[in-house]
Amino acid sequence: MARHKTRRQAGRRSPWAAAALIGIGLLLTGGIYAGASAAVAATSDTQVASALSVEDGKKLFQANCATCHGLDLQGTESGPSLYGVGELAVEFQVATGRMPLQMQGPQAPQKPVQFTEEQIKAMAAYVQSMAPGPTYPSEETIDGEGDVARGAELFRINCAMCHNVAAAGGALTEGKYAPGLQNTSALHMYAAMVTGPQNMPVFNDMNLTTEDKRDIISALLFLQENESPGGFSLGSLGPVSEGLFIWIFGIGALIAITVWITAKSN
Repeated sequence: MARHKTRRQAGRRSPWAAAALIGIGLLLTGGIYAGASAAVAATSDTQVASALSVEDGKKLFQANCATCHGLDLQGTESGPSLYGVGELAVEFQVATGRMPLQMQGPQAPQKPVQFTEEQIKAMAAYVQSMAPGPTYPSEETIDGEGDVARGAELFRINCAMCHNVAAAGGALTEGKYAPGLQNTSALHMYAAMVTGPQNMPVFNDMNLTTEDKRDIISALLFLQENESPGGFSLGSLGPVSEGLFIWIFGIGALIAITVWITAKSN
C-alpha cells in the first residue's frame, strides 16, 4: 500500500516568525523613542541652563549673600560692596569655600564648598550682570605652557615674600597668613592675582602682564607636579623647619654620643 506523505502547505510560516517580528518591532520602536527622548532632554537642559542661570544666581545670592552684601550688592556694615568685583572674584571666593563667611576674623579661611559648580557660575553671572568686573581668562593664559624659569623668577620677586619661595605659604601680621599654593588651581591663581583677595595686592597688567601671569602659573603648576629633589622638604618652610630639625636631631645626636663616650670611659 502506497504511503501518502503530507506535504507542508506552500507559504506557511513558522509559529515563531510572528513573535520574532513583534520583538524586532518593539526593539526598533524603543530605540527610536530612547534616542529622541535623550535629544529632547539635552536640548531642554541647555535651554533651561542658559535661560535661568542669571535668574537662579540672583535667587541664590539673595538667599545666601544678601544679608552681608545687600540685595543690590551695595554692601552693609557686615560686608563690602560688590560693585566692580566681577564674576571672577565671586567664583574665586565661593569656589574656595571662603564665602559665605562662617564668622568674622582676621581673614576668611578656606573651608568645604557649599554650592555646586553650576550654582557658583550662576551667582557669578548674576553679579557680573549687575556690577561688571574682571572676568575669566582665556584657556591659553592658564594652560601651564608658559616659561617656567621666567615664571619662577617673577614669583620670587613679587610673591615669595608672603607665599614662601616654594609656595608653601607663610604667616603675616595680626593673625593673617598667606595660604599655600600646593593644591590651588590655575584659574584661582589667576583670579588671586587679578582680584587681590584678602591681604593680597591686585596685580593689574601694568604690574604683571597677561604673559607674566601665565609664566607664574606655569611655574606654580610645575612645582605641584614635581616633588622636591633635595630629600625631605620639611614643609618647605626654609630655615625655620631646617633649624628645628638640626637642633632636635643634630644636637640631640651629639649629646647622645657624648654620654655614650663618657659612660664607656668610666
